[in-house]
Amino acid sequence: MIFDRLSIADPFVICLYQLMEDIKNYRNQSPDLRESLETAPFFNELPAESLELVMSHAVLRSHPANRVILLENDWGGSVYFILDGWVKIRTHNVDGKEVTLNIVGKGEVIGEMAALEEAPRSTDAITLTPTTISSIPAQDFVTLLKSDPVAGIRLAQVMAKRLRQLNRRLRLREADSLSRVADTLLFLAEGQGKQTNQGVEIPNLPHRELSSISGLARETVTRSLTKLEKKGLIKREDDILCIFSLDSLEQIIS
Repeated sequence: MIFDRLSIADPFVICLYQLMEDIKNYRNQSPDLRESLETAPFFNELPAESLELVMSHAVLRSHPANRVILLENDWGGSVYFILDGWVKIRTHNVDGKEVTLNIVGKGEVIGEMAALEEAPRSTDAITLTPTTISSIPAQDFVTLLKSDPVAGIRLAQVMAKRLRQLNRRLRLREADSLSRVADTLLFLAEGQGKQTNQGVEIPNLPHRELSSISGLARETVTRSLTKLEKKGLIKREDDILCIFSLDSLEQIIS
């Protein structure tokens, strides 16, 4: 036996033990991985063959808040699918100041641009809340898009949603501060908020994140949120911000 001739401290043995542990962990998580992928918006109702392609190299991971997932200028070896939680997409301006470009949640895809362009990543991605993410190799993602038209349509829908949100935010750049904060909350709630008996819940993000998205000073964001709360349109409690009526926020913008 090979182990008879090797020390337990031998690097080869250590690596082999680690590999065995990884295989065991993969087997233990496979049922959870399949269930998570089958219910994920991007993979929902994909043909069994396509799902098997994804499953063959997919990895499921849970991250705490403030964990860096992607780094700008790194090469894109994987594509990531958010199954639960919120992730901030950021870059830095010429002065080195952090700029939040987007905040994405369940159902979103990140890292796909680098995979499609075979280029380094253009942004960082950092978790804002505890987040569950599945990743697949970039080549598997490209193969999936080539072989399954439904997957291509799903990606196009994700891109179209982002473009629509961007157009709306640009259109409101000259609006008053209350409208811009209301629009930011609607942007976060759209498709990713959690519907409850009281209304739609989103994470009660730090004001600096809302400031970066809306393009307003942090103090202005704080005052606008207080106004919305006094109007009875939102309620902030610990880590949750509840929007009682999306239509009422829409009326503020219009």
